[in-house]
Amino acid sequence: MKSAFVVCALAAFTGIVPALAHHSFAAEYDQKQPLSFAGVVTKLDWMNPHVYFYVDALDKDGNVAHWACEAGNPNALARRGWKKDSLKKGDQVTVQGYRAKDGTFTMNARSIVLADGSKVFAASSEDGGPLN
Repeated sequence: MKSAFVVCALAAFTGIVPALAHHSFAAEYDQKQPLSFAGVVTKLDWMNPHVYFYVDALDKDGNVAHWACEAGNPNALARRGWKKDSLKKGDQVTVQGYRAKDGTFTMNARSIVLADGSKVFAASSEDGGPLN
């Protein structure tokens, strides 16, 4: 009986560890640093816990900045109509979101304006980030 309790306790604890590893918007991104830029999609990683897409955009000096854009999780995006091929390499996009606190070319993407002018929501609604 005692060993069954230990096994159950260990099983419960191992389920908690991944949950503790998940980050919040406020831990990584700065709500006071909104940004928007236009560029070209170079890659899409459709995976848990968050979808990432990568965009090359020109900075203010005309140099190419390679942005990593964090979106919501695949399930949340699929419920909003996204598919794995919603963004493709070479697509022209305008991304709106919030810059990483560490100053790297990483952002939490809130919305994307596609080349045809349509706007898609990219963020998780439950992540604690500001609502647009």
